Amino acid sequence: MAILANPGAPSRNGEKIHMLEILETLFNRVERIEAPGSLDGGDVMMVDDYFYVGLSERTKEEGARQFIEIIRSYGYDGEVVKLKEMLHLKSGVNYLDKNNLLISGEFLEDKRFGVFKRHQIPEAESYGANSLWINGYVFVPKGYPLVKEMIEGLDYRIIEVDTSEYKKLDSGLSCLSLRF
Repeated sequence: MAILANPGAPSRNGEKIHMLEILETLFNRVERIEAPGSLDGGDVMMVDDYFYVGLSERTKEEGARQFIEIIRSYGYDGEVVKLKEMLHLKSGVNYLDKNNLLISGEFLEDKRFGVFKRHQIPEAESYGANSLWINGYVFVPKGYPLVKEMIEGLDYRIIEVDTSEYKKLDSGLSCLSLRF
């Protein structure tokens, strides 16, 4: 099963048409977030069988509600996280694995994340919080040495990725990834 998002930025709506064609060749069932709901992937963080869905400028309550309804029908669960400052949820909080969580900004005081081993990203390198754990590696934006050192200290293998051009567009690693 796959879930096709409905991007909150009108300029991105054409993506879902092309992605649907691809997803239908890879999955037996493709669920969809339908208007008026909107959902961006950067607002969805998976922790094992549980999902956190950020309410942001691009992910609205109706999109989050649809997403949680879909995942519950498949035996998963989740909850909504209201954002105040960040563009996306994963702009400031990312789950690696083994209960490790990279965290920064407005999420530092969020009690729901207190159950994790929290690794605080220094404010000067907050963009580096948008790192991704995939298949035993952590992809880290290049140019954030404190973040890289912190993650290496947790015994992860690192792949640095130059995201400097994407950063100019308020984009990060989670924006550039398809996860399945």
